[in-house]
Amino acid sequence: MGNEVMSVLKKDYIYNLMLKGEREDGRTFDEIRDIDIRTNVIEKAEGSAWVKLGETEVLVGVKLQVGTPFPDSADQGVIITSLELNPLASPDFEAGPPKENAIEMARVTDRGIRESGAIDLNKLCITEGEEVWMVFIDVHVLNNYGNIQDASSLGAIAALLTATVPGKREGKGEDMPMPIRDMPVAITLVNIGGEMMVDPGLDEETVCETRITIVSNQDGSISGMQKSGDGPLTEEQLLKAVSVACQKASELREAHLLNI
Repeated sequence: MGNEVMSVLKKDYIYNLMLKGEREDGRTFDEIRDIDIRTNVIEKAEGSAWVKLGETEVLVGVKLQVGTPFPDSADQGVIITSLELNPLASPDFEAGPPKENAIEMARVTDRGIRESGAIDLNKLCITEGEEVWMVFIDVHVLNNYGNIQDASSLGAIAALLTATVPGKREGKGEDMPMPIRDMPVAITLVNIGGEMMVDPGLDEETVCETRITIVSNQDGSISGMQKSGDGPLTEEQLLKAVSVACQKASELREAHLLNI
C-alpha cells in the first residue's frame, strides 16, 4: 500500500478518534506524556541533560568558551544553539548539514531562552567590547516519537540550570553557576479537526493541519511563539492554546525544573 494511501488512512483514524474525544495513546487532549529528566549526564560538558518525553529522547550539552561579543551588545555574552537530527533517531532523518526543520527547532529553542532573559548575559561579560563567555547549546535527538521541540527546549533549560562557567579553566577568575534568571518552557499544540491537542505524538504531528509552539516564562508572559502548517487558527483557538500552554508550562516547571 502506498505511503499516500497510508497517510490518508492514518489521518482518518486519528480524526475519528478525535470526534470521540480520544487520542491514539489514550491521553486526553490536554495531557502531556510522561517526562523523565536527568542532568549532569555528560562529564566533559559544562552542563547537560537527557530528556525523555514519552518515547522521544534528546540529549543536550552546554559548553562555554571565551569569545568576542557582538558589536551591538558589547557587554553581553553570546548564545548559540544547534540541533542535530541523528539518522539513528528516525528513518526520516538523513546525515549531512542541518535541514530546515532542524534549524527551525533550534531557533525556537534559542529564542525562548534569549527573549525570556533566562540567562543574565551581562554577567557573562569579561571585558566589555573585547571578551565575553559564549554559551553553546547543542541538542542531539536520540529517538523521535513526536514533539522534538518541547523535549529540546526542556532539555536546554535543564542543562543550563546545571551549567558552570569555567573561569578557572580559562584563566578568567573563579568558576560560577550559570546566571539563570528565568525558566522558559515550550509547549506545542496541534490542530486536528478543530480541536487543539497538547504534546503531539508522531502520527498526530504528521496529520495535523497546524502546529503551534508557545514558550512562556515563570510569570506567565510569552517569550516565543512559532506556528507551522497551512491551516489557520481562529482567535478562540489561539487564546485557548496560550492558556493551556501557560498552565502546562507551570506544571512542568514545578514538577521537573525547580528542584534541579
